Amino acid sequence: MKLHPVDIVVIIVYFALTVALALRISRRNKNADRYFLGGRDFPGWAIGISFVGAMISSVTFIALPADSFKTAWVRYVPYLGFPLLILISVYVFIPFFRRGTITSAYQYLSLRFGPSISAYGACVFLVAQIIRTASVVYLMAVLMAALTGLSVEGSILIAGGITALYTVKGGFEAVIWTDVIQTFVLVLGAVVIIAVIIWNVPGGFWEILREAMAADKFSIKDLNPATGALEPIATGFSFTEKTVTMLILVGLTQYIAGKLNQESVQRWCSSRSSREATKSMVVLGACSLPVWAAFMFMGTALWVYYQHFPDETSLGILGSTLKAEGILPHFIITVLPPGLSGVVISAALAAAMSTLSSAINSGSMVLVHDLYKKYLVKTRDDRHYLRAGRLASLLVSALMVGGAFVFHLSNTKTLNDFTIIITAILGGGIAGMFLFGMLCRRGDARAVLAGIAATVAFTIYALLMQYGALPRVFDPYYTSIIGNVIMVVVCYAASLVFRTRPRDLTNLTIWDRTPGSVR
Repeated sequence: MKLHPVDIVVIIVYFALTVALALRISRRNKNADRYFLGGRDFPGWAIGISFVGAMISSVTFIALPADSFKTAWVRYVPYLGFPLLILISVYVFIPFFRRGTITSAYQYLSLRFGPSISAYGACVFLVAQIIRTASVVYLMAVLMAALTGLSVEGSILIAGGITALYTVKGGFEAVIWTDVIQTFVLVLGAVVIIAVIIWNVPGGFWEILREAMAADKFSIKDLNPATGALEPIATGFSFTEKTVTMLILVGLTQYIAGKLNQESVQRWCSSRSSREATKSMVVLGACSLPVWAAFMFMGTALWVYYQHFPDETSLGILGSTLKAEGILPHFIITVLPPGLSGVVISAALAAAMSTLSSAINSGSMVLVHDLYKKYLVKTRDDRHYLRAGRLASLLVSALMVGGAFVFHLSNTKTLNDFTIIITAILGGGIAGMFLFGMLCRRGDARAVLAGIAATVAFTIYALLMQYGALPRVFDPYYTSIIGNVIMVVVCYAASLVFRTRPRDLTNLTIWDRTPGSVR
């Protein structure tokens, strides 16, 4: 695709404004606390919008419309547990992590279980962040190359390099305020696409609703690959098939795990008060479900559009000869007029960049705060740790971009399999580890190490089962739920075996909170 000059100008202006904002903010980074927490003075609405932007990557931007185009709205079901997550975050997580001087999720693990468990959690987080961000950069570059005509290599360097530049230079304050801008840009991109579809479909919005409802495109049905028909899914509990109840539990488990990591804790601790941290979750809860619904509706509307204006690509996707993820880029390339294409491409880039900037900054904070300062260089002045923070951000960025090149130059399927295996083995049960610490007064590092061993063994079994080496006894989709349950159960059982000395657990469990301890 050869971009119109107007589109090029729109994209350049977007990049320039993002970098200019970060450079302006960077002048205020005089110490490590400011660099990693932005002065702890953010309003709740800004943190909330930043949460929204960080949760919607370029993968979401492409994958949700692709799924609802190909099937129906069954993939929206896991999001329905999100309101419960908001309540848990407000009444449990925020009070824990706004306590005293805690600024890191893994600082809590250190206080509760000791340095070995904290180091394990921090290292797992870093490895998972680098692998995840490398895959996001690669997928963003593939999308950017398809939409602009640039090479994938050039797209990796441009998009990854610009994201690294403003994150390394501007620190966490730049992350938050660029996230706010990028979230508005990605929502604007979604609105533009939906508006163009409505404008072009004869009969407009109501015709889209009528045709989609007649074809069950808004239903909670999944595609049967054998028949090609949409079929309803069950509603009860089952570990052998997908059901509505289990999909909600899967979503809730994944989002609890997402809130028990450094990206979320860092945002809560950077709010100017506990009240503002709570507001951030209200904003997240109010915005996320409608935004996800908008991307799902986009795919449904695209299905109606291509019923009226079928072409080779849309027919190939519906006929399962082409991947559904190609439908939105195809629409952008072939239908959107100059100018609007630039806005939508900027929106897709914004979706990825907001995810990447958060990952870079949180990863660098864990590297400096939980590993470098704690184990290597403990007594230097604050300016030293500010320089270390910038170097750590640069290192994480370099690994992110380098990993994206590895994705590009390797067998993508094999590398994706490797990514899934490593992150599953290392990260399985991390949420269960936090929950055990918060909910139970028993246990120490020995109990948690037993839980880690059991969870890793289970995850290896699940992976071997998925590839046919072992009998299939449950749907691999539920690995995260079962893994976290195993972590909690084994930790508790081990705590009955390994007797622990009485110790002060003030503010380390939900049963030992003291009034007035939350900032």
